[in-house]
Amino acid sequence: MSDHDPLADCRPETLAIRAGLNRSQNAETSEALYMNSGFVFDSAEQADAAFTGDIDRYLYGRYANPTVTMLEQRLCALEGAEVCRATSSGMAAIFAAMACCLESGDRVVAGATLFGSSLHILGKILPKWGVHVDLVPPADLDAWEKALSTPAKVVFVETPTNPTLDIVDLKALSTLAHKAGAKVIVDNVVATPVLQRPLDLGCDVVVYSTTKHLDGQGRTLGGAVLCDKAFDKDHLQQFLRHTGPCMSPFNAWVVVKGLETLSLRVREMSRSAQILAERLEALPNVTRVAYPGLASHPSHAVAKEQMLEGLFGSVLSVEVAGGRPAAFAFLNALEIVDLSNNLGDTKSLSCHPTTTTHRVLTPEARAAAGITEGLVRISVGLEHVDDLWRDLERAAQAAGSTLRQAA
Repeated sequence: MSDHDPLADCRPETLAIRAGLNRSQNAETSEALYMNSGFVFDSAEQADAAFTGDIDRYLYGRYANPTVTMLEQRLCALEGAEVCRATSSGMAAIFAAMACCLESGDRVVAGATLFGSSLHILGKILPKWGVHVDLVPPADLDAWEKALSTPAKVVFVETPTNPTLDIVDLKALSTLAHKAGAKVIVDNVVATPVLQRPLDLGCDVVVYSTTKHLDGQGRTLGGAVLCDKAFDKDHLQQFLRHTGPCMSPFNAWVVVKGLETLSLRVREMSRSAQILAERLEALPNVTRVAYPGLASHPSHAVAKEQMLEGLFGSVLSVEVAGGRPAAFAFLNALEIVDLSNNLGDTKSLSCHPTTTTHRVLTPEARAAAGITEGLVRISVGLEHVDDLWRDLERAAQAAGSTLRQAA
């Protein structure tokens, strides 16, 4: 039998369709869906050998499942990772990636602009366990250098951040973190593996909410942690086995199918987001558009360096003059773009972060992160860009009318 790997030199688009494919004896075209929770053994001796690790085979659905394995192997190929562990949600992935390697007395340094639930873990849960947490402005390398001048166990960041689209220089941060003894964990959900590969930039662990672009059609909850074999063996595998945040086989199967069109979707959505960001920036009552593809973005040069294909993602944020009343008027005037706190969908979605995704933050923390009352987050989908522009322009006019009425 030849040892030749036909996928060894294949590009991401091919890997997203072919990697991890494990057909059953029935030779099905589409990936099989294994819904069973358990597996049977030929003998007590075989079960004994399986549980001691002398033979490698499926033991129990909480540990591993053939459909979930296909997803994990496919994500490994896309991300360039040695190991992937799928989880029940994106937050389960984030929590597991940090909690599995932390203990009382450890220190975490994290970007100050993060998804609200991530900040809740850092600000409320980990401190109860005796873990010290310091927050740093994500794009400020001098602040990172100062924070990492003393030892740390974990560095956790998003880039681009949600919802302000700040950019973290991952190469520079990884160098600083490793000198401080820290593992760098990156939430790569906004960029996806299509536009950014943090492991190639020196980071140690990547986490995803597969609920977002990887599924891409709002059908499932899921998450993933990608890392090297050492991190998995020393920390992650046993934590997940015994705490149980496993992904369901059905959800894994849905995401496997979603990956087949991931590159096509992310590229087209990103191109539309670039066009819309440039047009929104020119409107008179728009005070700020946060999008790393704009020359006006303070970290545009870093984004160009570390994001791939000259594209910058499908998410942008727009700040309208007039605060919350204007932002609500903007959202309520939308007729095509849906109001939803999700992102990465084929349908364009919008939300008001202050009152939804980042509601748990104090007003002071939101202000420090640039999450103002007038900020609206937009996740650009696959609708025609001109139809989306007509909808957003009408919404901006409605926001402007609210401002004029208040005056």
